Amino acid sequence: MYTPEIYKNENPEEIRTFLKENSFGILINQTNGKLCATHIPIELDVNPHGKEILQGHISKLNPQAEGFAENDQVLAVFTGPHAYISSSWYDHENVPTWNYIAVHVYGSIKIVDYSTSVEQLKKLVDKYEVNSENPVSIDSLSEKTMREARGIFGFEIEIDEIQATRKLSQNRDEHNYKNIISELAKTENPQAIAVAKEMSKCGK
Repeated sequence: MYTPEIYKNENPEEIRTFLKENSFGILINQTNGKLCATHIPIELDVNPHGKEILQGHISKLNPQAEGFAENDQVLAVFTGPHAYISSSWYDHENVPTWNYIAVHVYGSIKIVDYSTSVEQLKKLVDKYEVNSENPVSIDSLSEKTMREARGIFGFEIEIDEIQATRKLSQNRDEHNYKNIISELAKTENPQAIAVAKEMSKCGK
């Protein structure tokens, strides 16, 4: 991912938090000479050796899974809030742009066994059911329902490289920076407001 130095995020804790909060990603690989991508939850976790990994699952019917055996190199893309930045918000003439936060994770993927896949599912469901009025648990599902888990491949991705971008108008002076935040907040667009909040956290 092309990222000018001013926009690079090299803070491990911030990146870790981002991945946990924006875990619905895009898994990309090459299958039969063609690029393939699937939109799925991909969770950051720690393996038994204490190393951070990504994990998730994919349907056995998904042709993308065929490519894992021939080439285990994959890219997982995670995106956060993003918003259009109008040049009318500056006190000088300039070009419009786009602010955004994104993380690319490169690594090698492997298919895990069925019991590990089920453990992954338990963690995933527990994470997103925590605020449900009547939370569902994998342990409470019937054997008949759990047969559907036989239709997936659980996977783990050993992380080789992480590239993180926070493009949040860091190249603007304090006056224009604050004005961008103010204008984003006025839009009533949830994505724009989220970008304004991220910019306010960073400060100028």
